[in-house]
Amino acid sequence: MTTPFPTVRPRRLRRSEALRSLVRETRVTADDLIQPVFVEEGIDAPQPISSMPGVFRVPESRLADEVRAIAADGVKAILLFGVSHHKDATGSDSLSPDGLMARSVRIAKAACPEMVVITDNCFCEYTDHGHCGVLADGGVDNDATLENLALQAVVAAEAGADIVAPSAMMDGQIAAMRHALDAAGFGEVPIMAYSSKFASSFYGPFRAAAGSSLKGDRKTYQMDPMNAREALRESDLDEAEGADFLMVKPALAYLDVLAGLRCRSLLPLVAYQVSGEYAMIKFAAAAGAIDEARAVAETLGAIKRAGADLIITYYARQVARGEF
Repeated sequence: MTTPFPTVRPRRLRRSEALRSLVRETRVTADDLIQPVFVEEGIDAPQPISSMPGVFRVPESRLADEVRAIAADGVKAILLFGVSHHKDATGSDSLSPDGLMARSVRIAKAACPEMVVITDNCFCEYTDHGHCGVLADGGVDNDATLENLALQAVVAAEAGADIVAPSAMMDGQIAAMRHALDAAGFGEVPIMAYSSKFASSFYGPFRAAAGSSLKGDRKTYQMDPMNAREALRESDLDEAEGADFLMVKPALAYLDVLAGLRCRSLLPLVAYQVSGEYAMIKFAAAAGAIDEARAVAETLGAIKRAGADLIITYYARQVARGEF
């Protein structure tokens, strides 16, 4: 007896690139991407970051040109990180309207008014101990840090930030910042909450890029990588406190969290393809182990497929230029 041939043939839709493109379910475009930018004061030339090939610390004096170049590539949003030369115990430089964070926002908005400028609102780049807040009794004082985060958010908004993005992982930080922004007349400025930020091994290259002086770890305030339910609870709390976006960071090791969050929240979701994820692709490609372009397309596609509306990635400019 002859075995009947199958009548259902999914391969029919895979016969050519044109067909595959027509039925492709997930697409990543420039509209989905946010480019991180490291801004360093007191330097004259871009500084390469050895653990992140292709990424540089941009001199403050050249930030305007950098922002215009990013816009020309087709990227519509940037996330600013300051590399400060004026660190102290409280990160006070970021609380000043004349500090690096505020100056960077003003430069970026003046250079390219249509660029969506997002500030990373934390203190690890501005403190001499490298922690994300005020230290007391050997740990980070949650409520004292809330007061500073509220002030920092207003300083960012006054400088022209389109979105503030608190990453300190302090309990109540969204409510504190929302109240401060509203009271200062910035009720229209949205908050992008780093709502599920894990104490991850994938941050190493970033700490070098941002000049962090941290000794120890941030496990008492960043999340345990083994806890998915707690991550969803953190996001629920941030949404209830007034967050306008929810973020999962890192991305690839936490796609389950991202997918779970997509099922329970209607807010725009953001995922951060962090420095370690970027470095793994770069170094594996340099060793000939993988094809970089295909790996970038596949990983960003996986993040989008899992539920992200926006992706923060160091590959944003190259994707926008159509290189991947």
